[in-house]
Amino acid sequence: MQRRGLVGSFFLFFLLVFPRWSVATETEFFSISENAVVMYDAPSLNAEKLYVASLHLPLEVVAKVEGWVKVRDSSGAIAWIEKKFLSDKRFVIVTAPFADVYQSADVHSPLVFQVERNVVVEWLSSDIAGWVKVRRRDGQVGYIRSNQVWGS
Repeated sequence: MQRRGLVGSFFLFFLLVFPRWSVATETEFFSISENAVVMYDAPSLNAEKLYVASLHLPLEVVAKVEGWVKVRDSSGAIAWIEKKFLSDKRFVIVTAPFADVYQSADVHSPLVFQVERNVVVEWLSSDIAGWVKVRRRDGQVGYIRSNQVWGS
């Protein structure tokens, strides 16, 4: 009981001392809003540049600091990005070698299209367990199995 009290006290102290720092409590995803955005190893333009990310790449929020967001990509890589380059418009990235997209959330429904690994499609919803509703760049809409994409 005493140990739990110390941990809780430390966490409260941390939040009081660092009020502009927040840790994501539930899974939150964004996508990159511009092409060729630099990803950093710390929340500063003076930090080491790790890589350049492309438009619509889905990212999972790990933590937020004023003006910056610490994110994880589909490979598990962690980096910092300026908050201004994140969009609420969500995308998912295909992780399976090939993924079938069906007319409805049922493998027996008509096949609408297929998507290769590392292709990004727009996330529309995840209302049906095990399925994600997506839209391809050409406007075609369908359902893909959630275990074949990352970012939902």
